[in-house]
Amino acid sequence: MEKIYSEFSKTPNKKDFKLKPKDETISFILNYSKALSVINYKNLKFEALQN
Repeated sequence: MEKIYSEFSKTPNKKDFKLKPKDETISFILNYSKALSVINYKNLKFEALQN
């Protein structure tokens, strides 16, 4: 995940820029993405969090 975020970073010295997210942050993002459900109906999108 760190690789994904730092790859698209627009900082001046990208090689010197390192992201070190906390374990809690990574866990929150992963759990949120697991609970998110997107439903497509005709030309509409419905987003629902299923906890």
